Amino acid sequence: MYNDNIMNIKTYLKGVHQELKQVTWPSKQQTQRMTLIVIISSLVVGLFIASLDYIFTQLIGLLIR
Repeated sequence: MYNDNIMNIKTYLKGVHQELKQVTWPSKQQTQRMTLIVIISSLVVGLFIASLDYIFTQLIGLLIR
């Protein structure tokens, strides 16, 4: 049983290695561009949610008074 597990792990790792050889990795420039897009998108969505939170907090404050 122990040897079967070792063989399964070896077979799996060989398969992973073969698949990774076929991957088309992005260039450094593409990676930087996509990272910048993700950061900017995250900031925009964060600001949008923060604005909604502020607006709703103010509205609730007016309703409670």
